[in-house]
Amino acid sequence: MGRIITVVNQKGGVGKTTTAINLAACLAEQGKKTLLIDIDPQGNTTSGVGFDKNNVHHNIYNVMIGEIGLADVVHNTPFSSLDIVPANTKLAGAEVEMVNLEQREYRLKDALEQLEKEYQFLIIDSPPSLGILTINSLTATQTILVPIQCEYYALEGITELLNTVRLVKRNFNPHLKIEGFLLTMYDKRTRLSIQVAKEIQSCFKERVFDVLIPRNVSLGEAPSFGQPIIHYNKHSQGAKAYKSLAGEVLSGG
Repeated sequence: MGRIITVVNQKGGVGKTTTAINLAACLAEQGKKTLLIDIDPQGNTTSGVGFDKNNVHHNIYNVMIGEIGLADVVHNTPFSSLDIVPANTKLAGAEVEMVNLEQREYRLKDALEQLEKEYQFLIIDSPPSLGILTINSLTATQTILVPIQCEYYALEGITELLNTVRLVKRNFNPHLKIEGFLLTMYDKRTRLSIQVAKEIQSCFKERVFDVLIPRNVSLGEAPSFGQPIIHYNKHSQGAKAYKSLAGEVLSGG
């Protein structure tokens, strides 16, 4: 049975999609058969591994509204051991369409049951909001990985997110656990980054990953080339950091 990890933070711009893509790619590079599931209507995870999100005919939207099964929307990426379930803006409509569906919180969980035996890791990139798509991600997952940006207001919204996690745990997914908090966009030259990192480490203690994801030019460029960082620039600081993260995730399993 594969390990299911959802990358989640309802605050945008914290490195959530970057983390989902690059953690999945680094696990795949280690020979772990990995499925990346894009459930964010922005579809940036989809384009970040080289797909034209606007030309993906069937995607996670069709699965969520019950038209087809998950296996029908799995695509091989150009990268060894890494597959993707794509998304695009059609998915935004699913929030409304799912309102009257029965068991709407379990749609993704039920869909994943088809495939979780085929993969060692299933990495879900959830939307930057706490709507029904994120609730589905939290209900379907075993653990959550929360990226936190090393900037002002870093902890803004984390209380709200953890309250949502508690509600989901109580009502839909009693086994839900925290994989860890990941410090992103860290700049060792600024006092602010160092201060925020210390604050988060004292707040969440051993739940914070050891690795710090740096501010890195290559990490910013890679998505526009449709490549994970280890394929775009494997010698960059960003590539080294995400390899370390994959190592921590593997040793935590």
